[in-house]
Amino acid sequence: MWLNKVKKCLTNLTIFEVLNPSTRMAKHYNVPFLIAEIAQAHGGSIEKAHNYIDAIATTGVNAIKFQIHISEAESSIYEPFRIAMQTQDKTRFDYWKRMEFSLEQWKELKKHCVDVGLEFMASPFSNAAVDILEKIGVKRYKIGSGEVNNLLLLQKIVTTKKPIILSSGMSSYDELDTTVAFLRKNKTHFSILQCTTSYPTTPENFGLNVIKELKERYKVPIGFSDHSAKIETGIAAVALGAEILEFHVILNKKETGPDASSSITISQTKSLVKAVKTISKALSNPVHKNNNTQFAELKNIFEKSLAVNKPLQAGHILVFDDLETKKPKGYGMDAFSFKNVLGKKLNKNKNRWDFLTSEDILD
Repeated sequence: MWLNKVKKCLTNLTIFEVLNPSTRMAKHYNVPFLIAEIAQAHGGSIEKAHNYIDAIATTGVNAIKFQIHISEAESSIYEPFRIAMQTQDKTRFDYWKRMEFSLEQWKELKKHCVDVGLEFMASPFSNAAVDILEKIGVKRYKIGSGEVNNLLLLQKIVTTKKPIILSSGMSSYDELDTTVAFLRKNKTHFSILQCTTSYPTTPENFGLNVIKELKERYKVPIGFSDHSAKIETGIAAVALGAEILEFHVILNKKETGPDASSSITISQTKSLVKAVKTISKALSNPVHKNNNTQFAELKNIFEKSLAVNKPLQAGHILVFDDLETKKPKGYGMDAFSFKNVLGKKLNKNKNRWDFLTSEDILD
């Protein structure tokens, strides 16, 4: 129990720092807030949803995210399927209906998350879903790409006074500007994720350049929501400054859910988490190229001294073709100073491969 409390505290600290970068401790290197998206991968099975929680808990991510769909509140019989699926559902409305859990089941899922040290998150797709999330108890709201312009839903959420993570997906800058202005007017703490609503997203559509654009345009924490099914995409996003990383996870690549093709496995998730922590530590420890004193000993080993490549007599005037460089540094003149000896006379005989020192040269 005490270990879970420690994990919970550490998770809360990381989340708070992500949403409030100015509060970060100088000695703490900044690992992005990592969200494993389950969405509908559970296929409507509460048992499978719990299995996902246990599997995700082994990966090192901060949060697991579901989606709360209430068919009557968000859909209709006219809603088309996003992609063709082998399903028993006649309409997408029926599909959403099959994905629903009861309030008690959602509470059980949240408790399970807390018990294993994960933050429970779930994207709402209706005002009714927000009501459920408030009854469950969530720390923040994740807004899906299709809801960025849904100011009715956002109005409901901002009244909770909780932070929002906004997926930019299908939105233009004009549309994002409107939503950002709305959130700022309501004094809402928010962050934005670069996201391409394409399943799976191909490299030419990752939009990694948008991370910097969003940072400069909105001056808020920026992250990346990934649908590429590749761990290198998330690693690149973090290297480019993503402070939040969301990605779809699936237990078995052979599954046929709507997000299966854009998901990574549990094993891949572990590799991604490890890589992200490495990159984050590197980014938090900048190397200052104007100070290389720490390499003094290695420079003496790796760098070289001037030498001659043939027997030369005293009085010989040195030319470029007489010279070579040999390890280690310090036994002859520095290699970078070779031009200083060209055209100068030797004051003593030199054997082939002898180091060339300043005492060998006539001024």
